[in-house]
Amino acid sequence: MAILLDGKATSAKLQEEIRTRVQAHFTPENAPRLCVILVGENPASASYVRTKCKMAEKLGFRHEVYHFDADVEQSVVEAQIDACNADPQCDAVFVQLPLPKHLDAVALPNRVRPDKDADGLTRAAMGALLLGESNSFQPCTPRGVIRLLQAYDIALEGLDAVVIGRSNIVGKPISLMLQRHNATVTMCHTRTRDLAQHVARADLLVVAAGSPELVKGDWIKPGAIVVDCGFTKTPDGVIHGDVDFEAAAQRAAYITPVPGGVGPMTVITLMEQTLESALAHRG
Repeated sequence: MAILLDGKATSAKLQEEIRTRVQAHFTPENAPRLCVILVGENPASASYVRTKCKMAEKLGFRHEVYHFDADVEQSVVEAQIDACNADPQCDAVFVQLPLPKHLDAVALPNRVRPDKDADGLTRAAMGALLLGESNSFQPCTPRGVIRLLQAYDIALEGLDAVVIGRSNIVGKPISLMLQRHNATVTMCHTRTRDLAQHVARADLLVVAAGSPELVKGDWIKPGAIVVDCGFTKTPDGVIHGDVDFEAAAQRAAYITPVPGGVGPMTVITLMEQTLESALAHRG
């Protein structure tokens, strides 16, 4: 049976480190401040924002949610992002995705000032990642995955890594990060031919396809490391990852649970990068 890569436990350790740093550098009135742009009533988005705000409170951060109706005009959201950019007491800004279709889901996140982009998804952050620059924020989920693997002393150098998914949020950036750690990376997706054959040779498998139980347990190479970034809730409330967990856990050496694996690491990484922004601006 595989060892669980426990994101909750790893996040808890990082929370203690962050709280200590906050107390050392800030007063409660001057604590790091996270500003969230939320549009509409998407239940999943609202849940994600609540989770992030609860964590911010737990760590002693200040936070503000700017919640707009679903039919808000783009110029109104742009003006709020500009105000956050200009506010010296706002250290980090993130735009919760997805956005209603009439809004530009590329332009709005990219309006965030690069030095306040704690979500790590602006063109500036992605360009820095591509160029191998280390003085920039990184996309939270991929950075969280790397931190989780490091917490378990998993050496990445020389591994044959397979990434399933090519999104700008997870698939593309995690492939770049793994290469920076000297893994050999193959990128796949839901239309890859012979996907099972690619999976079967992976020492490290990272799945972020958004397709419940896409990867079957008997595809997994014995002794592999399996990181499941998928999260799908069915109408009956059951949560599924992109990997058939029960079967995969019989073959893998390490595996992330869903929930409790990658999710907590994404949230704590956002908090860590918010702290880094606050220290750069005001610490």
